[in-house]
Amino acid sequence: MESPRARRSRRARPSRTRTLLHTALAVVAFVGGTAAGTVYVKARAHSGASPVSSSATASASTSGPAGGEDAVEPVAEPAVDHDALLAAAVKSVPVEDGAEVSVAVLDLDSGQSASYGDGSFDTASIVKVDILAALLLQAQDAGRHLTADEKSYATTMIENSDNTAASELWRTIGRAEGLDAANERLGLTDTEGGDGMLWGLTQTTAADQLRLLQQVFGDDSKLSEASRTYLQGLMGRIEADQQWGVSAAADGSAWALKNGWLPRSTTGLWDINSIGRVTVGGSDHLVAVLSKGNSTQAKGIALVESVARAAVSAPSRGASSSASAAPSASVPE
Repeated sequence: MESPRARRSRRARPSRTRTLLHTALAVVAFVGGTAAGTVYVKARAHSGASPVSSSATASASTSGPAGGEDAVEPVAEPAVDHDALLAAAVKSVPVEDGAEVSVAVLDLDSGQSASYGDGSFDTASIVKVDILAALLLQAQDAGRHLTADEKSYATTMIENSDNTAASELWRTIGRAEGLDAANERLGLTDTEGGDGMLWGLTQTTAADQLRLLQQVFGDDSKLSEASRTYLQGLMGRIEADQQWGVSAAADGSAWALKNGWLPRSTTGLWDINSIGRVTVGGSDHLVAVLSKGNSTQAKGIALVESVARAAVSAPSRGASSSASAAPSASVPE
């Protein structure tokens, strides 16, 4: 027959077992992870607690945030290679055999830039923007305004691409020596003025032309605000039959440009270039497209315009691909 003491001892065992189980749950720390980062989950002992579980499979960590709160460590968005995106966009544009093209683009709102091709090209008439920038910089240094003759030459040189006016201002700035000195201050590192009066054979790169555009249209410039406004105004009033090139990439709301075209006497092939600012979907872009080896002027213009359109579309392609590649974050309840 069971004694009273034995019966009391037998009844007490379940209670002590439950107490030990609750105590054990109180010190259990379950650690998991998600694609969005490491998630820490701590079990708390309470009356009627159910087991803690998670489907997370990341490597475990031995510590969690203070206070037992769930925490998610942010994951950096994947880096976007804008040069690669631009290269892919440009390579989708047909280029005739023997022709070469290079482009550089900057989204002024986001600050994203990219370039494709690093070869050297004849400037042809796009150098006229550089000539006027050099003249304005020299006038600033001298603390003077442009003369009436200089303003007249500048207007016809940019708006009408007049070569006689360009030659006059080329002499005024000191020809290649004056251009090169100005470009050193403007940050153009791969541009060299043409020999003698051959300003159209100045050598440059798309990246350097983008730097020049930043001096004309950006706030961080060696050119004064008055000088920038003056040059921008002329580039926004190009005569009708020269309104081609990078302006084809604009959505019709705004553009400012300067084109260059030159048939090379030694080969009969065309240099076709275009630089400027275009507005697309409310966003301003600086674009420089250089080409050479075009069999006709028309084919060169078509190439430059297609590349300009591809260039301004490349950043948006990067944004969409980045969004689709980003992992979704989830935090267990």
